[in-house]
Amino acid sequence: MTNVQGGAPARLKLPLGQVLGLLGPYVRRRLGEQVKAVWLIVLYLVAFQTLVLDIPIFGASIVALGIVLVVVGLSFFMEGLLLGLMPLGEMIGVRLPQKSRLPTILLFAFVLGVGATFAEPAVGVLKAAGASVKAWDAPLLYLLLNQRADDLVVAVGVGVGIAVVLGMLRFLYGWSLKPFIYVLVPLLLALSLWAAFDPNLIHVTGLAWDCGGVTTGPVTVPLVLALGIGICRVVARDGEGGGGGFGVVTLASAVPIVAVLLLGIALQGSVPKPAAEADFLGAAQRERAAALFESPAQMTGYVLSHASAEGQLAYFGGHEAMLDAVRRLAASEAEQVAAFGVDGAARFRAWAVTQADEAQKLAVFGSAEALRRAADAYAAAPERASNLVEVTARNVVAALQAIVPLSVLFFLVLWLVLRERARRVDELLLGIGLAVVGMTIFGMGIELGLSRLGGQVGDKLPAAFKAVELGDQRQVIRQFDPALVHTAIAEDGTQARFFYLQQGGGVVALPFDEAKLDPASGSYTFTPSKGPLFGEAGALAGIVVVLAFAFVMGYGATLAEPALNALGRTVEEITVGTFRKSLLMQAVAVGVGLGMLFGVAKIVWGVPLIALLAPPYLLLLVLTRLASEEFVNIGWDSAGVTTGPITVPLVLAMGLGVGGQVGVVEGFGILAMASVYPIVTVLAVSLWASRRREAALRDTALPR
Repeated sequence: MTNVQGGAPARLKLPLGQVLGLLGPYVRRRLGEQVKAVWLIVLYLVAFQTLVLDIPIFGASIVALGIVLVVVGLSFFMEGLLLGLMPLGEMIGVRLPQKSRLPTILLFAFVLGVGATFAEPAVGVLKAAGASVKAWDAPLLYLLLNQRADDLVVAVGVGVGIAVVLGMLRFLYGWSLKPFIYVLVPLLLALSLWAAFDPNLIHVTGLAWDCGGVTTGPVTVPLVLALGIGICRVVARDGEGGGGGFGVVTLASAVPIVAVLLLGIALQGSVPKPAAEADFLGAAQRERAAALFESPAQMTGYVLSHASAEGQLAYFGGHEAMLDAVRRLAASEAEQVAAFGVDGAARFRAWAVTQADEAQKLAVFGSAEALRRAADAYAAAPERASNLVEVTARNVVAALQAIVPLSVLFFLVLWLVLRERARRVDELLLGIGLAVVGMTIFGMGIELGLSRLGGQVGDKLPAAFKAVELGDQRQVIRQFDPALVHTAIAEDGTQARFFYLQQGGGVVALPFDEAKLDPASGSYTFTPSKGPLFGEAGALAGIVVVLAFAFVMGYGATLAEPALNALGRTVEEITVGTFRKSLLMQAVAVGVGLGMLFGVAKIVWGVPLIALLAPPYLLLLVLTRLASEEFVNIGWDSAGVTTGPITVPLVLAMGLGVGGQVGVVEGFGILAMASVYPIVTVLAVSLWASRRREAALRDTALPR
């Protein structure tokens, strides 16, 4: 409220009850928008795993908490963008062309693209993906996702920065998007084809293409469009230049793929080629293999945690040398931290109890009695869920590192370059604060909820067509007595050993595998399995179920994306009703469903990604040539709405989970496939709609 006489702003003070009464409906509406984006896909995943595969959700309470945090965090985050970062971006977009020369505008656009990438919530998911890749299977991919994860994010950011520069030039000069497509698509296909013949680069291709989907999230797109809209208002005569704001998302998806592939090419000479585990860890490869780790101690911890017995013997140079190394670790907490990272002592003891072989356990604990006490203490300890304090602290730091530098950049440009003071600074600061809080909560939700749920579904999905061990239902039976093992005989005379276990108020018969008995600790480890859904003879039918699951997931999740609904309204207005909102939404949803189907097929059958990407992209070059500029901008940008903040962590985690179960080196590529097919379907439908409109116009023009 403003004091008209004095010109000074007067603040209206309301009681707390009235403030809450005014804010209540607004908050409910904002939360409702995010619930609509989340509930359908989450319910679908949970229902498929529990009802179709008949496998319960492990840690359901933590997953549920994570999903609630995702909804709340995304609500805060989007509100912070609307109040703080987007107004700043649009303000600078309006003033920058008026007061600065082209080099300054482009420099700011580049820095904005890089900064927005670091602020993207889904970028952090890429770093978490490194845990599922074995160093000897894909050394270059392992390096990019672990030791050089920050370099990977920088490469993606530089790619987005270059894309934003190109997008601003399009806004300024009204360039067509088609020439960019004619250059970028052949370049990407050529690089991917070359990578397909290199044993290291072939595994980076899926990561690179999926990075294109990660970049078009809730930070990059709104900020870039806000800057572009501001520039269009000044120089593009009512926003006509550059396709009315469309096309930037396409560039922000494509250029980072080039950047990641080039980074992989630059680093491929520093890593060994993929090899059998024992050969990779042997003395001959030691020096080159060590380049994948920060220190020899870290490599030792990785080998103990991830390598087989054969690989460990090759690495240490023999059984006694291995046991000596384990004893040194057991005697020094500092070495445990160096080998196993933060909380190294606890991680080392957990490894010794749950993963080490009998000789290693005795080397750590000294006697069978000490081992039994340690095993009993470990079993009696509370469930080792993620420490909420650690998760919160980690995500607070990540949110501050992402949002604060970007905000400082905006204010510095406003004050030092444009020589202006920001209006409603308190509102802008509130928005920035909400963005930090929202990103913190959202990151916690991804870690505790979405990534866990996606990983679980991915791990269990192959149970439709093959037997899958349910590792999260593993049971350790203490003080196991081998005398309780019985023998059963089948009609054909074959024998099988089993034992009875009292469980859940009843008694169940479980198969006995002597390899799972640990005489040193007197414990027996039993891991139940599930599948195939239709028996051994129905593997093909199970795969069909999995592919159908992928299609329905992509289709339903896309229709639930709020960004698609907004895009549909915009397209209907731009095309004056020719391309109806419902038609666009169905075209995009069907395209994403097809992309998810082909992406899962790529992982299940181990098909090279280039073999699945080349046909649709070559078809797109033809469709782009035939379609009008208006529909080319709309069609290519429609892929951006398919990779929202909910879809990306779920799909990435699910793909990696499926890949781990079916034995492929990596599970990337689903996002890439889910991004290309909606462009195909939208451009194809747009050509059909254009032909129908032209036919209708001809009919009305004919003399009666």
